[in-house]
Amino acid sequence: MSHKYIPSKSLEEVNASVDTLAKKSLWKRIFSFFGPAYLVAVGYMDPGNWATDIEGGSRYGYALIWVLVMSNIMAIVLQTLSARLGIIYKKDLAQVNRETYPPVINFCLYILAELAIAACDLAEIIGMAIGLNLLFGLPMIWGVSITILDTFLLLYLQKLGIRKMEAFIISLIIIIAASFVIELYFVKPDIVCIFSGIKPSLPDDYALYIAIGIIGATVMPHNLYLHSALVQTRKIGDDDESKRKAIKWNFIDSAVALNLALFVNAAILILAASAFHNNGMTEIASIEDAHKLLEPLVGNKWAPMLFAIALIAAGQSSTVTGTLAGQIVMEGYLHIRINPWLRRILTRAIAIIPAFITILIAGEDKMTDLLIFSQVVLSIQLAFAVIPLVYSVSNKQMMGKFVIKPWLIIVSVVITGIILYLNIKMVMNKALSFYNGTESFGIKLSIIIGLILFATLLAITILYPLISKRRKERQNTIHKKHISLNIQPLNDYNKIALALDFSEMDSRIIPHAFKQSNANTTFVLIHIVESANAKYLGNNAADEETLKDFEQLNIYKTNFESLGKNAIICLGYRNRADEIVRICKEENVDLIILGAHGHKGIMDFVYGQTIESVRHKINIPVLIVN
Repeated sequence: MSHKYIPSKSLEEVNASVDTLAKKSLWKRIFSFFGPAYLVAVGYMDPGNWATDIEGGSRYGYALIWVLVMSNIMAIVLQTLSARLGIIYKKDLAQVNRETYPPVINFCLYILAELAIAACDLAEIIGMAIGLNLLFGLPMIWGVSITILDTFLLLYLQKLGIRKMEAFIISLIIIIAASFVIELYFVKPDIVCIFSGIKPSLPDDYALYIAIGIIGATVMPHNLYLHSALVQTRKIGDDDESKRKAIKWNFIDSAVALNLALFVNAAILILAASAFHNNGMTEIASIEDAHKLLEPLVGNKWAPMLFAIALIAAGQSSTVTGTLAGQIVMEGYLHIRINPWLRRILTRAIAIIPAFITILIAGEDKMTDLLIFSQVVLSIQLAFAVIPLVYSVSNKQMMGKFVIKPWLIIVSVVITGIILYLNIKMVMNKALSFYNGTESFGIKLSIIIGLILFATLLAITILYPLISKRRKERQNTIHKKHISLNIQPLNDYNKIALALDFSEMDSRIIPHAFKQSNANTTFVLIHIVESANAKYLGNNAADEETLKDFEQLNIYKTNFESLGKNAIICLGYRNRADEIVRICKEENVDLIILGAHGHKGIMDFVYGQTIESVRHKINIPVLIVN
């Protein structure tokens, strides 16, 4: 089910739900700001990081630690800018992009954002499946399949509220961090060598590929959309002082959370460097190999067990943020809202398909390659989220006195430049590699067209805000700012249909039907027979349930006539929604009244959504009685 009306508030169901203004102790007010960055931080330590960190550590030792440190600095700057945008402008990045760019470019940016979310979800699926395989011996194909159950976990967490969701995520982060503290104690890494890895260096060309993968796994594009929305879950005063405090405490929240993520990523790389590279094993590139070799190399059976537990926790924690980010980009770019369970299933299905194909065609041993590739895909999308973000927070028209300072603009531009350089270099290297490795004219032409489209979209994303003479303030709802009402009187309802199920709900909806009627109204009493015989034979059915339902409808008709009301009866068969729609059209009714069964979440999916199906198939008013 989708709705074309989207409120102007990001994540409206939890927007401003955490009060930071209430009269309480100083520490409670401070802690009320903490939380959003931890939901963002889980994306920086998800299973996608593990494969790149393990391969980087085993192949190059401590040499790529500087990439993690640089990525973390970039992440803190960019996430702080994202939080500032949400706090001051009170819109998320997707909403801002809708205002800034023309529709075609917006749609392209939306598709790229969805690809980034799918790539992130793919990493979570693979990580969870690998973790379950390592800990319980569950086959990968089954591990991938059961990750669909994350849908139910997310629905439950959303029902509890944003603070409970944050508490759940933080508890998983603690499990991950504690596991690696113990792992580092087991391997006892060389502290001097660790600090030597802070000096920037790229030993060879493949190190660039790994470095870009690390950046893509660390600075995730969907997190920029997510953070700009999550900070709006805090109720903040409109005065300048309240906004300054919010920016300050969200910066601290981001710094603490992302440095915790840096510790986890660095711990994985250091673990790989200490356990594998230092023992001459420089070709360890998969999570499975790392897990298998930990016990003999470290000499402790807890090492591989903690490794698998942390991997499962990382995959589980990251699954929440992907769905929230998907909701934000869909509502912000397209103004379409769908049910959370449907959004989750669609996102997970898109990610599960390539995982299934890889297992069935290439085998389980190729899952780590797919994991690394997903992180490179994330890195390619990054520029298309960072560039609009930097433009937005440096726009005085939007940010007012809270526009970022010149020095921060320079830092942001440098970070954007680094990301652009690495992305362009990697795209060109990969494109040339594919181009030179094929004799097919069609493939070569596709590569050339792809490069042209990539370069064009990148150029427009960079140049459009600069060359545009004025900012097009597009609405963040579908309503126009000024609407002139043209109210036409309605005719009376001459035929009112009632969908009846012979329960206590009937006694609730009939008074509403009487309220909408006049002296000449005819009531169409509808009941759908759902016996197995009726579904097969339709109106030729003559089983006991069909006869009793017909008898009950006649009793209802008699009751209506005793009250001076005109009534006709109609039995339907097979599909409830289709039959109700058919009868309404055949009887030419003016209004349909239905009772809502009251189920929520997954139970709504299990028991059916008759009301939603009916209202999308008819063009008459629908009155729903709860």
